[in-house]
Amino acid sequence: MEAQKCISCGSEFTYELSDTTFGCSECGNEFSVSDIAAASDASKFTVEDSVGTLLADGDDVIIIQDLTVKGMPKPIKKGTKAKNIRLNENGKNGHFIDAKIDGFGAMGLKGSVVKKA
Repeated sequence: MEAQKCISCGSEFTYELSDTTFGCSECGNEFSVSDIAAASDASKFTVEDSVGTLLADGDDVIIIQDLTVKGMPKPIKKGTKAKNIRLNENGKNGHFIDAKIDGFGAMGLKGSVVKKA
């Protein structure tokens, strides 16, 4: 098995202690294969809708409340469907969902204002 990056400091200078245990030469941390798996699961980016359902790229969502849009004469009405969303880890102000809405164009949405369709 090849040496893994340290889960504590991110150093590439690790060494194998046994078949399932590694050590870090920079911070002195010892970690196992199961620690590596747990650290990678915890770092995955997730977005939930208003009822707690996990969303994924390509999902369709429904707007659950009227949303006013700056510069537009009318709001996005409750029940409007946004198809084929994309999750954006770098969303501003909690707007982690990128969606295209007919009549309004591309915009960012928060998980608290949508429900998975």
